[in-house]
Amino acid sequence: MGNFLTDRRRLLATGGGWLLASGLPARLSAAPRLGDYPFSLGVAAGDPAPDGFVIWTRLAPRPLDEHGGMPMRPVAVRWEVAEDERFTRVARVGEAVAGPELAHSVHVEVEGLKPRRPYWYRFRLDGGDASPVGMARTTPAAGDNPDRVRLAVAGCQHYQGGWFDAWRHLSCEPDLDAVFHYGDYIYEGGPVANPPVILDAQGRPADRRHVGGELYSLDDYRRRYAQYKTDPDLQAAHAAAAFIVSFDDHEVDNNWAGDFDQDGTPPEAFALRRRSAMQAWYEHMPVRRAQMPGAHGLIMHRRLDYGRLLRMHVLDTRSYRSDQPCERLDERHCRPAGTPDVTMLGAAQEAWLADGLRGGAGWNLIAQQVFVMPVLRRMPDGQVRTGAGDTWGGYPEARARLVKTITELNLTNVVVASGDAHIHAVGTVPLRDDEPDGPAAAVEFLATSIASGGDGSAETEGTKAMQAGSPHMKLVNAQRGYQTFDVTPGEWRTDLKVLDRIQRPGGALSKLATFTVEPDRPMLE
Repeated sequence: MGNFLTDRRRLLATGGGWLLASGLPARLSAAPRLGDYPFSLGVAAGDPAPDGFVIWTRLAPRPLDEHGGMPMRPVAVRWEVAEDERFTRVARVGEAVAGPELAHSVHVEVEGLKPRRPYWYRFRLDGGDASPVGMARTTPAAGDNPDRVRLAVAGCQHYQGGWFDAWRHLSCEPDLDAVFHYGDYIYEGGPVANPPVILDAQGRPADRRHVGGELYSLDDYRRRYAQYKTDPDLQAAHAAAAFIVSFDDHEVDNNWAGDFDQDGTPPEAFALRRRSAMQAWYEHMPVRRAQMPGAHGLIMHRRLDYGRLLRMHVLDTRSYRSDQPCERLDERHCRPAGTPDVTMLGAAQEAWLADGLRGGAGWNLIAQQVFVMPVLRRMPDGQVRTGAGDTWGGYPEARARLVKTITELNLTNVVVASGDAHIHAVGTVPLRDDEPDGPAAAVEFLATSIASGGDGSAETEGTKAMQAGSPHMKLVNAQRGYQTFDVTPGEWRTDLKVLDRIQRPGGALSKLATFTVEPDRPMLE
């Protein structure tokens, strides 16, 4: 019993689910009788490096049941990584532990692989079922200068908004190095009061309602992730490429900011909800043990390099920010005007970003969650209004510091990837807020939603007002879809992809527009 407890404590201290160097504890369930297929939530890979990546799965034979239908004991899981999809050239193998403490999830940090090439991976229970096969690519070696890196950007996948056809199309994109998921992987609310009409392939009403009410407990969040991850199109996208995931607000609660939710919950009570939400996020994402929650929360921001061509700075714009500003006189539970020391990233993350931007990469990608560029709307009476308190526009001092960092480093190669707004928006981050059409510090590509907002349309009253009031924005569109980035030493090309519908399956994908940027000037072509 003593050796078993020691092994268990060691596993928990290192995050659980890791490769075991000296076999499995004696009381692990090596071949449990689960009754149903245990890999119902698919597989995923993430956070690639030159010598490997994370591979993930979660055992859940009955995903919406208590504990996913798993017995409350650790289970042995075998994994293998191969150089070909038929697994005739196996590169790495090992065993991991799926324990009840982390919802029987498995996070394996695979090492010892070759840089800049694809690998295939899978999991298996001893003497039992095998998982689906996934594919992921390692990044170029440090110091290498690849001729191209290809990324996709997507997020905001409200299950109740429609089908995830955009993920199915994205899974077919050729030669993707990785997918940046900007956040809103789940939505925390219960079934919506007036849901959009969603039909199946035969034109009959389909049920895409959330199971359960609003999320508060760890079990609540676990079940919501399980419901989302049963979607076959989302599983296909995960199996097709490594994901680099962040989180936004709906992984916890709408418009949360630091210690505050939107309802005025005492911070010490909101901290309990946030802790549960962050544990569930970790359990269901292909991230490294560095992102595992600890006594003081988790650290999500991190940096990935694609040789010398591209440095990717993944930001956390939720955990350290000040509360949102009050935008109406009668508004409560917000930040009063004149509050000092307003921040979006917190001082430590700001310094971390500034240090990373000094790295000398050919391109710097700031991968984050919400609008950085100003959002201005021209109203029918001709007035131009601001009003985007949950974006960087609600934190102009923080945006000014970001712009100052970029300009002081003489960087002309900064591209911002954003999401959250359920639209495609392409524009520039101006040097000065009062000159939105003046010189720019960076280019921004804000990707639309996978499903949030239903079918959408090319133009709405909101997008027309934004386009008319924001001279620094070259395109605003409210259809569903995603974006792809093709990055070479001499050019950054972004393709905007849109679907004609998502409230009935089979939506057709088309390319809405292409924009290019050159590394020596933050301008859109």
